[in-house]
Amino acid sequence: MFFDSSFLLLLPAIALVLWAQFRVKSTFAKYSKVRAGSGLTGSQVAKKLLSDGGLSEVKVEEIPGSLSDHYDPRTKVLRLSEAIAQSDSVAALGVAAHEVGHALQHKQAFGAFRLRQSIVPVANFGSSLAIPFFFAGLIFSSLKLMDLGIVLFSAAVAFQLVTLPVEFNASSRALALLQSRGYLVEKEVGEAKRVLNAAALTYVAATAMALMQLLRLVVLRNSRD
Repeated sequence: MFFDSSFLLLLPAIALVLWAQFRVKSTFAKYSKVRAGSGLTGSQVAKKLLSDGGLSEVKVEEIPGSLSDHYDPRTKVLRLSEAIAQSDSVAALGVAAHEVGHALQHKQAFGAFRLRQSIVPVANFGSSLAIPFFFAGLIFSSLKLMDLGIVLFSAAVAFQLVTLPVEFNASSRALALLQSRGYLVEKEVGEAKRVLNAAALTYVAATAMALMQLLRLVVLRNSRD
């Protein structure tokens, strides 16, 4: 969007995003080849952890895609990609347990999780309309439209910021559960942690990109004042 000198503000964030994508793909590829000693698949571990946590009503479904795993709090369904659901690798168990961590956050009304869910509609609305409003403001020299675009984009940034503690907490829960239940031994827990840390880096990168994009919008807006 708008290739001018302010675009330079985004370059460090773009570099971080690219690095994060490389890290998560390479780390997952490495540890998806390391089989867990328990011999359990990601789907089996997810179901066991859900049952242990009193969440037997949460269904586990297999879905297509690569690293498309997620927990849907609206329907209480935990969806695992084929590479996770059917694999007994250290990486698969780490990702599956991470999603269980989100289900536990939902059950226990974890503050950051509740906050993130409450701002989802506003964040979705803001992310879809922020740039069009801001762009229209630039074209028609309307500071009000640009300000509206900035406010809407701020909602999307807030969502990214709240996502960080939610994701880090889910990973901490996952590693603790895998070790305490004996599904991974200590060495394997360390390997699963590397996978989850690499995944967490993608959220950090996305947040950095959102913050720098917001800063850029403010700079562009002030240049028209």
